[in-house]
Amino acid sequence: MELSKRLNWIIEKLDKAEVIMDVGTDHGYIPIYLVKNNIAEKVIASDINKEPLKKAKINASLDGFLDKIDLRLGGGLAPLKNKEANAVIIAGMGGNLIRDILENDLYKVKNLNYLILQPAQNPEVLRKYLYTNDYEILDEDICLDEGKYYEIFKVKYKAGDYIALEDIFYEISPTILNKKSLLFKAYIENKIEKNEKVMEFIIDNTKHAIERKNELKEKNQKLHKLLKNF
Repeated sequence: MELSKRLNWIIEKLDKAEVIMDVGTDHGYIPIYLVKNNIAEKVIASDINKEPLKKAKINASLDGFLDKIDLRLGGGLAPLKNKEANAVIIAGMGGNLIRDILENDLYKVKNLNYLILQPAQNPEVLRKYLYTNDYEILDEDICLDEGKYYEIFKVKYKAGDYIALEDIFYEISPTILNKKSLLFKAYIENKIEKNEKVMEFIIDNTKHAIERKNELKEKNQKLHKLLKNF
């Protein structure tokens, strides 16, 4: 079983734990890897659809780990009992959905050692939520897999004060920025390029169109300033 670069990258962020939950497990590749490599003694693999769980069951059976992988049907953290897992992985969903999953079962989230969150879209929505709602940011990182950039968050719930940031830092992680990686530099440049393409297509002179164009211009100015950190 060969994992994608993105899945391997998620696994690299995990600490050993007795029980880990993989939300939206799909084919069960991560749970199988975790028990096979003794990263977790048991994995709760959940999915909102029956078909992925059937495939995950077949894959776990073929590898001989069905006794260590608990397959559960359900969305978000609903299939998880409070204090049943030490850590949770939520990957491949939109940032809005991940935020909602955390909010819907916050009392469960509070008792986890950590969470690995990897949004497929809208990481800025998730980052703003985490930064302003009592989460300790243990790590943030970025990877490029098959031409697409993915951001990852390793966090734990920890009540306390937070410092409000400029909006640009919800889109551009200050944690990753401080790492000064060339990949993150390319990511920022990619954002600038996308914004410029959007501006090219805005040809209307309506109030809304002008405001949108000015908003993108201002954002690109801020992004160019951030590039000076590299």
